[in-house]
Amino acid sequence: MRDDVTPDAPAPRRRSFLRFTGALGAAAALPPVLAGCSAGPQSTNDTGGGGSGENRTLTAVIGYGNDGSWDPTQTASAFSMAANNHVYEGLLDTDPITRVPYPALGTEVPKDPNATAWRFTLRSGATFHDGRPVTADDVVFVFDRILDPGTQTLAKGFFVSWLDDVKKVDARTVELKLKFPFPEGLSRLTLAKIMPKHVFARPGAWDDAIKGLAVGSGPYRQTAHHPKSNTTFEAFAAYNGPRRPAFKKMNWLTIVDAAPRVAKISGSDAGAQIADNIPYANISRLEQGGMTVAGGAGMNNLFLMFNTKHRPFDDVRVRQALHYAIDTEKMVRVALKGHGKPASSFLNEGNPGYRRARTVYDYDPEKAKALLKAAGVTNLKVDILAVNVSWIVDCLPTIKSSWDAIGVETTLAPQETTAVFTKMDQKQDYQVVAAASNPNQFGLDADLIMHYNYGPQNLWMGYTRWADDSVARKLFTDMDRATREPDAAKKKAMIQDYIDVVAEQAVLYPVVHNELMTAWDPRELTGIRAQPYPGINLLQAKWI
Repeated sequence: MRDDVTPDAPAPRRRSFLRFTGALGAAAALPPVLAGCSAGPQSTNDTGGGGSGENRTLTAVIGYGNDGSWDPTQTASAFSMAANNHVYEGLLDTDPITRVPYPALGTEVPKDPNATAWRFTLRSGATFHDGRPVTADDVVFVFDRILDPGTQTLAKGFFVSWLDDVKKVDARTVELKLKFPFPEGLSRLTLAKIMPKHVFARPGAWDDAIKGLAVGSGPYRQTAHHPKSNTTFEAFAAYNGPRRPAFKKMNWLTIVDAAPRVAKISGSDAGAQIADNIPYANISRLEQGGMTVAGGAGMNNLFLMFNTKHRPFDDVRVRQALHYAIDTEKMVRVALKGHGKPASSFLNEGNPGYRRARTVYDYDPEKAKALLKAAGVTNLKVDILAVNVSWIVDCLPTIKSSWDAIGVETTLAPQETTAVFTKMDQKQDYQVVAAASNPNQFGLDADLIMHYNYGPQNLWMGYTRWADDSVARKLFTDMDRATREPDAAKKKAMIQDYIDVVAEQAVLYPVVHNELMTAWDPRELTGIRAQPYPGINLLQAKWI
């Protein structure tokens, strides 16, 4: 089984979907700045080792592909996003667990989160990895790309609703002008990684970024990039920011197959000190071998997505029936080994914006049958198009047995993530998709999470063919009203109210939320915290 990259975000531009998500690798030649890179077979590309003592190389195993887009304004690749947090900086960055913002390239967090203008002074002496200084022009360059109406990026969806403009004040000062008070925007600034204009303004540079070109101002600089094998980093000697590099060199291996990934960090021949995406079945064995294994519970979820233009899935009663029919407690017990919870809202229970939804799909096969009967649906046959992420594959038999039990003849068709979402991207017909998602990669705030999944121009809604529905149009209006609401308590209530509509409609909706597990060797590393989204963060870690 593969723990392949999940469809954490669809691409804004259809033709670039595969590169954007990290689902499709291309061993293309990189520009001269990455002249040391190659794309040979994995056995010859493990070049990151060497050193001893404090100078030894930290080896990490990432359970997702490193061959997706590395463009910080575009990517949702788990590997690339995790790496970019070590290579790049925002004006503010956020703690990987609490997501509380702290000064990064900016020297301080604005004192008034409710102001409609935030001024930032850049850190004195901040330089990019090629030795050039970070300037206000670089900041404006990145935000101009994000806010440009003619350039469709993933980051646009996180900023355009509330950020009006970014202007240069002087060489080391910028001012952000907001459309209305939006305190949540402070934590979102970490999603606008500041990139050197002199590198990425040249023709073809954004394509180079997609392929792996990474030049930032962060504590680690990328030294080699081998798609489908590994990416290496070294401490950036000139870095003078708040989270100094603790490791002289790092080698991040991409191993999407579960068995070899676990083998790489276990036993006498262990070649790595940390790995993410640990299968539940391997936890006890790793712990017996002296590893620490910890989970992060968040938005990671198995969701069902219906094609509302394919009858009978245009009928909300049918969508609801298929959710009520799933024995989610059995799924958590058998497939997730207890490391999850049935969804009781679109948000996970630990989210600050959580409230139990008005419609909760507790296991109720009799209600499922009654809804199908009321909808006039008999002899329904469903093909589930599913991604072959290992924990999703483990959950699929419960869905099939549950639907079969209410008379819905169910066929499972797990495929590579790329194959599933190529079909979506090409607007091929389908009935139901089962896949994984985790918006916590981008943040915790409910407004961000819901707009990531729902909106009139949202590609997920394009996949569902639902955006022109009258209920959808009212939902999108209510969502935008909540974004602009200045009172925090009212905003929270408004979001919870429209989540009730999302739950009732069940167009794209989670079945279970689960934990993501990280394992590391406590005899070698300290300062590790398991995060509730894919990847790792080593900015506060160090050798024992």
